Amino acid sequence: MFLSHLSKIQKSPMDSRQLRYFAAMYEQGTLSNAAETCRVAVSALSHHLANLEAEFGAPLFIRKPRGLQPTAAGERLYVHAKSILKAMSAAEKDIREAGTEIAGEVSVGMAYSAVKAIGVDLARRIVSDYPKVRLSLSESLSGSTLMHLMASEVDIALVYNPPADPRLKTQAVLEEQMVLVGTRAIIGDSDQPVRFADILDLPMILLRQGISARALMDDTNLLKKLEGRAKLQMNSVHAIGASLAAGLGCTIGTKLFMYEHIESGLLHYRPIVEPELSRTLYVCEMADRPATYALEAVRSLILDLVRRSVMDGRWEARMVMPAA
Repeated sequence: MFLSHLSKIQKSPMDSRQLRYFAAMYEQGTLSNAAETCRVAVSALSHHLANLEAEFGAPLFIRKPRGLQPTAAGERLYVHAKSILKAMSAAEKDIREAGTEIAGEVSVGMAYSAVKAIGVDLARRIVSDYPKVRLSLSESLSGSTLMHLMASEVDIALVYNPPADPRLKTQAVLEEQMVLVGTRAIIGDSDQPVRFADILDLPMILLRQGISARALMDDTNLLKKLEGRAKLQMNSVHAIGASLAAGLGCTIGTKLFMYEHIESGLLHYRPIVEPELSRTLYVCEMADRPATYALEAVRSLILDLVRRSVMDGRWEARMVMPAA
């Protein structure tokens, strides 16, 4: 898709300069501010805008006394322009730096559990192994992390159970078994497994419905049953942890999810059976976004750190990607 965008740019009057001018108009909100940012005359920007609107056959902005208001077409073009300009900039830097020390900017989005397991180690290794790489690390719920990737806000993401989407390039990394977590008063003072059917009678606290919820487990049918019985639904890991500690309910997660509370004895966990529940972690990238040398290095480093954390027992999971 990236190449098709470039091909379209080359075959039409629209080029990367016009895309940069358009993005500046969108971000600055006025022709005068955009002209100052781009260091061109206001009349030149106005001319480029008129050409773009003529080419697309639709207005991109509504002219108002205080500035420019994007139309629906303008909003859509900005999404594409942002992605194309970022890819072109990355490609230019990548080619110029080929054969030299790996350098550049890489933004990584991680689900909460992944940050707990390898976040600090990733930062440490970047500093020691790739001093010219500038790392941006974002933590969010798995579904939000995926949306950041698709909006070009991160270059690579660690996501649980991403939906099938032709725009994504995904690689399964590991599989985690899910457990029941809560106070002993709620889930029972026992280490014996608990049946899934019995969990449905307990006061459940779950991630709020939506794209984040599917990160809970692979089986979406069982997830729907849980959501139908949930007493509370939240979109905050910290709020869920505090609610569990306060005895407001229990949840399904991994031991890593609430590791500190479990280790302190504040919370307890029990295995789940009939059926066992699991979720799968994937490394995700946009299929139409070419990787830079820096991104390839960071991806390799992430996979190595995940593998090591599983091997040394810090991340209780089963590797599903091929051995290095």
